[in-house]
Order: sequence, then C-alpha cells, then structure tokens
Amino acid sequence: MARKPVTVFVCTACDAQAPRWLGRCPECGTWNTLVEERTAAAPDGKARPGGIASAVSLAGVEASDLPRIPTGMPDVDRVLGGGLVPGSVVLLGGEPGIGKSTLLLQVAARLAVRLGPVLYVTAEESARQVRMRADRLGIGGSPAAGIFLLPETELGRILDVALAGKFGAVVVDSIQTIASDDAAGVPGSVGQVRACAGRLLSFAKTTGTPVFLIGHVTKDGTLAGPKALEHLVDAVLSFEGERFHSQRVVRALKNRFGPVHELGVFEMTGSGLTEVVNPSALYLGSSAGARPGSAVLAGVEGTRPLLLEVQALTVEVKYGTPRRTAIGFDGTRLALLLAVLERHGGLKLSSHDVFLNVAGGAESAEPAADLAVSAAVAGSLRGRALPPVTVVFGEVGLLGEIRPVSDVALRLKEAVSLGFKGAILPAGNASEAAAFPDLHATPVRSIEELLARL
Repeated sequence: MARKPVTVFVCTACDAQAPRWLGRCPECGTWNTLVEERTAAAPDGKARPGGIASAVSLAGVEASDLPRIPTGMPDVDRVLGGGLVPGSVVLLGGEPGIGKSTLLLQVAARLAVRLGPVLYVTAEESARQVRMRADRLGIGGSPAAGIFLLPETELGRILDVALAGKFGAVVVDSIQTIASDDAAGVPGSVGQVRACAGRLLSFAKTTGTPVFLIGHVTKDGTLAGPKALEHLVDAVLSFEGERFHSQRVVRALKNRFGPVHELGVFEMTGSGLTEVVNPSALYLGSSAGARPGSAVLAGVEGTRPLLLEVQALTVEVKYGTPRRTAIGFDGTRLALLLAVLERHGGLKLSSHDVFLNVAGGAESAEPAADLAVSAAVAGSLRGRALPPVTVVFGEVGLLGEIRPVSDVALRLKEAVSLGFKGAILPAGNASEAAAFPDLHATPVRSIEELLARL
C-alpha cells in the first residue's frame, strides 16, 4: 500500500525522535535541538522485498588487510591510519576559513596523479573561484588536469556525473549545501543531511570510490547536523587551528580503519598548507623553560612525540574570588592540580589568580602533562626557573604521587634530538631513561619531591 507521510521531531544532537516538539530533548537533555522532519510510515503487510536474509559464519569470513591508497600528504595518511581505504567516506570538519577546502584541493591534486580523475563538487563556490585557489596553491597546471569541477547542489545529478565519469575519488564541498529530491526540507536540515550522506555512502561502498565530505561546525565547535552523520561515515577528521596562528592540526575523532589518536601538523602559507616535519621546533620558543613559570612538556600525540612549552602566571588576589584560566589545557584538570599543589605541596594558591597557556596555540590533553603544569605553576609562584634545557612529563595523582606514563623512549628521543640535556620524570619510568646516557634523568615520586628539586 502507499506510504503516508508522517511528521516527527528529531534532535540534532543525539538523533532521538519525538512525536511532537519539545523544548528539551528527553534523551540527551539539550535545549532547542528538536527540528521537524517528514518521513514515511512503515508499509502494511509482512512481506519484505528481497526474500529472507541469511547469516554468515564468522569463521567463514576471509580476513585480509585492507589496501591503502597514499594521498600524497604523509600527515593526512598518518591520521587516516596509513592511507585512504577504497570505498571509505571521510568527513572533514572545521571552523569557517580554517582551510578545509584548501586541504582537500591539495589532496585531490595528489590523488589525481595516483588514481586518475577526481570529481570536486563545489556546491558553495563557483568553478572560477576554485580555479583561482588552485592557481594560488600552484596546482592549476598539468597536475590539476585530473580534477573535474562540478558546481552542483542536487544530489541526483551529482551521482549521475560520478557514475558516468568513473572517477578515482569524489570530494563534496560541503554536505550541508547538498539536497536530494527524495527527502523533504531545505539543504542542511536533518532529513536532507541524513539522506544525502546515506546515498553517498551507498555510492562509495558499491563502487569502491573514496568520498570526502566537508562539514560545517556549530559555534561550540561540534559538527553541524544530526549525530547520525558522524555514525554513517567511516572517519571523522577535525581541522583545527587558531585564527591568528599559522599552525593547523588535523586529528581523527573517529576512524573505522585506524587509530583515533594520531595527529597531523600543517603550516598555512601563501601557497597553501605545508606539512611540518618537526612540530616540536615550531611550537617551542627560544627561551622555553629558561624562565620562572615556563616548563617544556615532552608529550606524545599518537605515535608522534611533541615538545610543547607550558607557561604559567600567578598573581596575588587583592579582592574577590581567585581566577583559574587555561588555554590549551583542560580547566577542570588545572583546578585539580592546583588543589594537589596546595594540599600536598604547601603552596598558597587559594590567594592567587592562576593563568595557564600552552604556547603557540597548541593543546595537550594527555595525563603526562600534569607534571609540567605543576612545575610551571610552582616556578611562577616561587620565582624559580627549572634547570636549563630540561623536559618534564608525568601524571599527578590526587594523593600527590607521580604516576608513570607510556612512550617514555619516544619522549626522551625527541628531547635529545632537540638538544635537551635533562628530564624530570616519574620514578616508575627511571629504568627506561637509562637507555639515554647523555640525558640527566631526575626521577620524582611525589609532588613534595618535585618541589624540593625545584
């Protein structure tokens, strides 16, 4: 029988459905996220097209490594887990103007050399605008001959062109501006985004063609549209960076074919994005760790070691409640470390404003940054600098103990290569530092011992 249209209200944050509009989503508790969507009711009868499905034994499924396609940009390959998987759908999100289109245009130019013609669907810009960007990036010549531009917003026509052209890869810029005749609503609505992403996913899986989608982000930094969009795709990449810094970072928020803790570092130049071979040298200043309130963190992002400068400033409060401000570090974690320093280290921080910054616009979320943050705050309060050319890393517990961390060899090797001579590290990792005889290792077991060393 004919399907009757049904109106439901879908939450854009968690994809929950409700029969009527509600100010607050009953599932995730967010406010003003339910939007109207028209769908089709289930058909009458019990018959299903295609017959009865059959299950397959797990032991009978052939296991083999997925082939990888190099994108031509090693940092992008690193974040994707070794390269692009045929038939995968990758969603790239980021703030407006951060460089998403620039990055994927450079990737498309390199894929055109390896895979043949690449279809670039430009739904937000004209073909002339994309060509101007390509000329600025230096890919407007012969390498870009394999890039075909399609200024189109209707999904049906896009898929017709993609199927007829037999392209090696497809780039859609952006998914929020594409609309399908089979779904109700305006482009960017919940129903349109879900329908377009589903059909593009089906196209990628049936043809084996990799598909890149560019997605908008909301004012709080999350991907716009329903959560179902993130569940549909194979990988979700976040393109991040400060507006007033040239550094750009690509990190994976989801990856079905690889890890999600890898990091790619780029620098925005006049001729496009260039990969940073040594990110540690880019983020470290000339006087890093040499002044009170500064500590050099030996961190690890995925399999990449990264040295970052942590800066702290403490100012005595004359009136009011002390402020705790952190940039590039979790504010809740900072409050926890300040409580540990006051309780177990005897530092009178309750009467001081504390400001913390990871220099260069970088960020650190790993527990190994705790010791560097504690050393920077203590150095600023006491007016004492750490020993010169010394790196710091370790996790701080609530009882003031310094807990061991992983990847110590990676951290120390990066420090030695950049000329550092000392390291303050957890006592539980002291044996791993013995492999670096030219590095003076200072193991510490507690916050009290760290402050005594300072």
